[in-house]
Amino acid sequence: MKDYLVRGMSMDGLVKVVAIHSTELVRRAAEIQKTTPNATAAFGRALTAASMMGNMQKVENGSMTLQIRSDGPIGGLVCVADSVGNVRGYVYEPNVPLVEKHPGKLDVGATVGNGTLTIIRDLQMKEPYVGSIALASGEIGDDVTAYFAQSEQTPTACALGVLVDRDQSVKVAGGYLIQLLPGATEETIQAVERGIQRSGAVTAMLVQGMTPEDILGQVCGDLGVVFMETTEVEYKCYCSRDRVTAALISLGRKELEQIAQENKPFPVECQFCDEIYTFTPDDIEKILKEL
Repeated sequence: MKDYLVRGMSMDGLVKVVAIHSTELVRRAAEIQKTTPNATAAFGRALTAASMMGNMQKVENGSMTLQIRSDGPIGGLVCVADSVGNVRGYVYEPNVPLVEKHPGKLDVGATVGNGTLTIIRDLQMKEPYVGSIALASGEIGDDVTAYFAQSEQTPTACALGVLVDRDQSVKVAGGYLIQLLPGATEETIQAVERGIQRSGAVTAMLVQGMTPEDILGQVCGDLGVVFMETTEVEYKCYCSRDRVTAALISLGRKELEQIAQENKPFPVECQFCDEIYTFTPDDIEKILKEL
């Protein structure tokens, strides 16, 4: 199944919902970053959340960055989503030791630890919107839920799941995000709470083969759901030689002159993907002349 997300609304128009199947993009991210299982689970959850949040913005050429800095073994991570929901990212420390809550259940909270969650929304205005909170649990879903409540005053439920198989590959990944709109009644709130409790863990639903539509139907329950948009998403990096050249220029003349003096090819690896851009001594000299 290709990765995709679906957006919708409850039948009464008081609940906004989105769900995603993100298995392939999480697999690709884990492959690029060479993450161990605990890092894969944490990183995969963050990528899944970022994809949904980026898609919800609906600002052409906008972007959404989810950044975690923490004291856990992973150190932190960065995920960047475009307005479609395509996403890319990296982790600070991919080689995280195995930590389990119980046999077969990875402890993502212990992997992330304590720290901060920062959301940066580029809405194509003069300045981006930046919101930051202390991590609620390090489980990512809880933290995104807390972010919306504290920084955007929007009652939200975010559930995420990444199942890492015995061979350390990603078996399934996905999640959902539900937000109450102004005017939501106590009856609507209770219906959503019942739906969330009835549905259980996202990972279990994905293993059963449930689609994003199935998951939202299960969670919304008696409220019903109207699907409004389906969008394919993927792990997508926007790096290019021109962008890497601009990054080299930002190092400054002194740093570039030191690189030129070494008189050997200078490889630059994109932190978001496995693309390597090699600059010859002549390339560096050309950049210096342009400066």
